[in-house]
Amino acid sequence: MADQQRIHPIHDVESPPSPPPPSSQVSPTAPLLHNSSKSDQNNNVQQQYQPLQPLQHSTPPVWVQPPKPKRRHNICCRCFCWTFSILLTLIIIIAAIIGILYLVFQPKLPKYTVDKLSVTKFEQQSDNSTLYAEFNVTITAKNPNKKIGIYYQDGSHISGWYNNTKLCEGSMPIFYQGHKNTTVLNLALKGQTEDSNGLINSVFQQQQLTGNIPLNLKVKQPVRIKLGGLKLMEVKFKVKCKLTVDNLTANDQISIQSSSCHFSFSL
Repeated sequence: MADQQRIHPIHDVESPPSPPPPSSQVSPTAPLLHNSSKSDQNNNVQQQYQPLQPLQHSTPPVWVQPPKPKRRHNICCRCFCWTFSILLTLIIIIAAIIGILYLVFQPKLPKYTVDKLSVTKFEQQSDNSTLYAEFNVTITAKNPNKKIGIYYQDGSHISGWYNNTKLCEGSMPIFYQGHKNTTVLNLALKGQTEDSNGLINSVFQQQQLTGNIPLNLKVKQPVRIKLGGLKLMEVKFKVKCKLTVDNLTANDQISIQSSSCHFSFSL
C-alpha cells in the first residue's frame, strides 16, 4: 500500500493578516482547572470580585504627660528666700545709714557724776514705824558731742536705794542740753518706808562696822537726740550710780567716799 502524501498549507508571509472573527463567534476561554470542585470555583470567583475595603489610616498613640502636682515645698522655699532677701536688704541699708551718721557726727556717750549729797530728813516716826527720808542730790551731766544735742523730756524718774529698799524718789527737769555742754542739776528726793525697824538697824550697824553706807541712785530719763537739724525718735537713758557715804545724819555734812555711774539706753 502506497504511502499517502500529506499536503500542508503554506502561509503567505506577504499577505495581510486576516481579521479577527466577530465577537459573537468567539467564546472566551476559561483557564483549565484540573481536579477542582464547584465550590472551589465559587470561592475563587468571590475572591476575584471581592470589593476593595477603604484604607484606614491608623493614628499613632500620643503620650500625654500628666500634670505635675504642685510642690508646696518649693513655694515655701521661695517665700522664705524672698523674705530673707528683703530683710537682709533692709539690714544692709540701715547699717549703711548708721555707718554714715556715725562718720559724720562721731557720737559720744553723755557722762554723769554725783557731786554732792545732803540729807534734810532721815527719821522714824514712833507711832507707826514709818521712815521719812529727804535727800538733796547734785548731779553733773556732760554732753561731749560737737554736733549732737539732747532734749530731756517729761516723764523722768530718779530714786535712791539702800540695798533693795527704796528710800526716796523724784524727777529730772525738762531742758535742752546743747553741744559740748555741762549742766549741773540739783534734785530733791522724798520718800517714806513702812515697817522700817529692821532697815534702821541695818543702816546703823553697817555704819558702825565699816564706817560707810552704800547707796544706789537709779535714773530713767526719756530723751530725744538732735543730729544737726534732725530731731530723732524718743529713747530712754538709764543711769545707775553707786556711791558710798560716811553717814545719813540729817542736816549734817555728808562725805561721798566713792562714786561711779554706768550709762545705757533703750528704745
